[in-house]
Amino acid sequence: MESRKVPLVGGCHCGATRYVLFFTLPAPHTESNPPKEEEQRISRCNCTTCHKMGLFHLKPADPAADFLLLHPLDPYADLGDYLTEDREIHFFFCKTCGVRCLNTNAAGEVVDVDAAALELPDIAGSDAPTPTKAWRAIKGSGDPEYGTYVSVNGHTVDAGQAEFDMRDLTEKKCVRYLDTYSDIGKGLPSRWDRPHDHGCY
Repeated sequence: MESRKVPLVGGCHCGATRYVLFFTLPAPHTESNPPKEEEQRISRCNCTTCHKMGLFHLKPADPAADFLLLHPLDPYADLGDYLTEDREIHFFFCKTCGVRCLNTNAAGEVVDVDAAALELPDIAGSDAPTPTKAWRAIKGSGDPEYGTYVSVNGHTVDAGQAEFDMRDLTEKKCVRYLDTYSDIGKGLPSRWDRPHDHGCY
């Protein structure tokens, strides 16, 4: 099957958080064809934050164009927000059900989105107004050195979307396992076959 960019709809358990992620599937990257910095990435991290939060990172190729937060429209005001010691990445969570859908370091803006033109699934029901409003990251915002960062938790992609199967991603070794449990800058090289110590599949 030829890889193509598809819209994946997801959200938290109670439905207060809803998003669309544009992601290329079947996943094109493996150990023999690793992603470049500007390409999408799928990863598991063994740091205590990501491990305890159960994060399965889906990082879009273009954070400003490939991710739309449909609800709420201001994650910084309306979602719970956890910051680690470096206070760079916002680990957002739903204040009602506690599910963590996304992490970002980006400033955002609310834009009008034409759901029909983007071939989005039925994201808000047949009576939804057109255009639909959505929050997106502002290109170039975030860390001056590392750029705009958006990561979606793969566990929160809605079930029943034929193109997306987390079993396939793991079994076909499309998941890159990162070692950030070690001291910063001293972690082991990433690998594709098995998680590092303190990590998980």
